[in-house]
Amino acid sequence: MPASPSARIVDVPARRETLDELLARIRACRVCVEAPLGRPLPHAPNPVLHVGPKARLLIAGQAPGTKVHASGMSFNDASGDRLRQWLGIDRATFYDEDRVAIAAMGFCFPGQDVKGGDLPPRRECARLWHDRLFAARPPFGLVVAVGSASQSYHLKRLGLGAYAGLSLTERVTRWREIFEAREGERIMPLPHPSWRNTGWLKRHPWFEAELVPVLRAEVARLV
Repeated sequence: MPASPSARIVDVPARRETLDELLARIRACRVCVEAPLGRPLPHAPNPVLHVGPKARLLIAGQAPGTKVHASGMSFNDASGDRLRQWLGIDRATFYDEDRVAIAAMGFCFPGQDVKGGDLPPRRECARLWHDRLFAARPPFGLVVAVGSASQSYHLKRLGLGAYAGLSLTERVTRWREIFEAREGERIMPLPHPSWRNTGWLKRHPWFEAELVPVLRAEVARLV
């Protein structure tokens, strides 16, 4: 019996796949509809990521929202405007794949819950693609981990799993310790730049006073 389309998509090649080959497989992925973990994706898949071989900065988010799903451009919304302000870069730089890579924990918009909030990132993406994606290109100089799911994955990937069990606030509070915990590919944990976190930012003024200037300096060095 011939393999199903989704089985053909996710098969790991015998040889190491190139980045271009892997990105093509990710963008053709339909596993969350054809072989989902739990309920299937409630709409057609539209994987969104921006990854090239040269970028030294990775923005690792949660999952696309409705505007990103429609436009195919990561952080193409008010959250992205705030994030770019934190980073100290403009839109042209942000979307230049030779300078910045953007890969969320879920590549497709996961849908919304009954209250209209976005669902968590689909589990299929990390399970099938993430380890392969980060093995297919050189290490980054900095991973900006936006939100809890991306922080947990990249902390474990970079050998800092001791921090993975902390809450998001604890991780961001200990940002300097995490940032300085390793050489080479470092990680900077951030809260999500959504308007929903405006209250969090007001309660933690040290974030913009202390973390953001270090973040901007590091981003300027890398891009």
